[in-house]
Amino acid sequence: MSEYSEYIIYGFEITLIYLFLVVVYKFVKGSTGDSALRGVAIIFTTLLIGIYLVADTLGLYRIEKLLEKVVDYLFIAVIVVFQPELRRGLSRLGQNRVFNRLLAPKDDVVPKIVASIFRLARGKTGALIAVERGVGLRNYVERGIEVDAMFTPELVDSIFYPGNPLHDGAIIMRGSRVVAAGCLFPLTENPDISKRLGTRHRAGIGLSEETDALVIVVSEETGKVSVALKGDLQQDLSRDQLEKALRENLGTVLPSVNTEPATVGRV
Repeated sequence: MSEYSEYIIYGFEITLIYLFLVVVYKFVKGSTGDSALRGVAIIFTTLLIGIYLVADTLGLYRIEKLLEKVVDYLFIAVIVVFQPELRRGLSRLGQNRVFNRLLAPKDDVVPKIVASIFRLARGKTGALIAVERGVGLRNYVERGIEVDAMFTPELVDSIFYPGNPLHDGAIIMRGSRVVAAGCLFPLTENPDISKRLGTRHRAGIGLSEETDALVIVVSEETGKVSVALKGDLQQDLSRDQLEKALRENLGTVLPSVNTEPATVGRV
């Protein structure tokens, strides 16, 4: 390797080290370690120049080896001195949205859905819930109010409470999150649908005809629970039947991810 190539490699290595220090500095910027890191960076740069330029050029190999050892210990010193700042930086990195999505935990939300639905059914509180599957429900989200919250029975109760302005619409779920409320779904135009079914049921069937969403309907008149899927309506389901339908069509667990809303029709 020629002397010119060696200097190119030296320059490349120094550039990488500089970029590393820039990243570390962003972690400690504004903290008590801010000025200290700048001092360490100056010493570190000086040592690098001493190793790669002076000692190597003049053939001072003993000094070169000594400085290399100093650099090794300097890295350990940086870790010890800036431990709080590095911990804070790693914490920020762990809270990054990208990593949160990649490492999103799985949450078995099916029992929560079943419990919430039959709590509404006991009180004969009308409800319409669409769970997004393969087909996105983005078009319906715009007709509702964005929520973007984890599914809980308390949240569903508050949305469908008769005094809530959103209770006449539907909520949309993606994964284990409620992404929108007060949504509107298209009503089915199927002439074979029983005329005894109200607007909620027709909206649930209508959405299931246009998308592959699974739609749960709670009747305000009878408190009975129904599921609409692919244009078909299964009525008067028990707890076990509803849980079976959810697990067969949604999977065992639903991902806890930030999702995009779907639409439900007004009843």
